[in-house]
Amino acid sequence: MTTTVSVLGLGPMGQALAGALLDANCRTTVWNRTAAKADGLRARGALWVDTAAEAVAASRLTLVNVVDQAAVDAVLHAAGDAISGRVIVGLASDIPDSAHRTAELVADRGGRYLDGAIMTPTDTIGTPSASVLFAGPKDLFDEYRPVFDVLATVSWVGEDVGRAAAFDMALLDVFWTSVSGFVHALAVAGAHGIAPAELLPHANGIAAILPPVFGEIAERVEADRHGDASASVSSAAASVRHLIAASRSAGFDAGALDAFRSYVDAAVAAGYGADEISRIVPKRVTAPTP
Repeated sequence: MTTTVSVLGLGPMGQALAGALLDANCRTTVWNRTAAKADGLRARGALWVDTAAEAVAASRLTLVNVVDQAAVDAVLHAAGDAISGRVIVGLASDIPDSAHRTAELVADRGGRYLDGAIMTPTDTIGTPSASVLFAGPKDLFDEYRPVFDVLATVSWVGEDVGRAAAFDMALLDVFWTSVSGFVHALAVAGAHGIAPAELLPHANGIAAILPPVFGEIAERVEADRHGDASASVSSAAASVRHLIAASRSAGFDAGALDAFRSYVDAAVAAGYGADEISRIVPKRVTAPTP
C-alpha cells in the first residue's frame, strides 16, 4: 500500500496505529508534542515533522489519537489552515457532543471529518482482532476503508458523526460496570473469608450466562415486550436489597447497587413489578439514524 497517512499523537495507541501503517508500507508522517516518542517509528521509516500543521499538510488523511476530544481540538487548532482540503479522523474516547464540535471545527477550516472509536487494546491493532467504529460521511469511510482495514476490523455506524462516540460510551459502560461489579464482589466475598481464586470460577460461570441474558433483554426492549417474565422487576428489587445489605454489613459502599435499586423501585411503583427486568430501560425518544 502506497497511501500517505499522518498520525498525530504517539502514546501507546498512536504508536500502534503508526506501526501498523508502516507494516502495510504506508508512507507515514508522525507528530507528537514530545519528539522522543517518535524515535522508534522513525527508525522504522516514519517521517517526523516539527508541528501539527506540517503533519496535517503532509497527507490528505490524518489520524489524531490523543487523550480526549478537547486534546484533539487543541491539536487541530494548532494545525490551523493546513486542515483545508484534508480529511481528519479523530480517534479519541469522548462524548458524542464533543465529536460534533470537532466536526464543526474541521469544517470551518475547510476540511472533512470522520470520528472513530477504538474498542480494543493496543496489542490488537493491525490484526483482525482489533475493532474500530467509524461515524460520519459514508463516502469518506468508503474511500479510506483500505487504510482503515490495515488497522482493524472496522464498522461504519452512521452518518451522524456522534454515533461512534455513542457506541463507545455505551460499550465502555458495559465493560466498566462489569469490572467494577467484579471488584466489588471480590471485596464483599473477601469480607467473608472467600479468596479471589475461590470465587473466580463461579464468577466466570455468571459471565458465561450473560450473552443469552443480554440477547433476551435487547430483544424485549427492541420489541417493547416485557410480559411473561422469567426475571421480574419485583424479584430484582428484592435481590438488590439483599446485595445492598450485604455490602453495607461488610463495610463497603453500595452506590452502584443503590442506583439500580432506584430504577427497579420506580418501575414497581409504576405498576410494572410483574414485568421482565427489561421494563426498566427507558423508551427511545427518537429512532437512531440509520
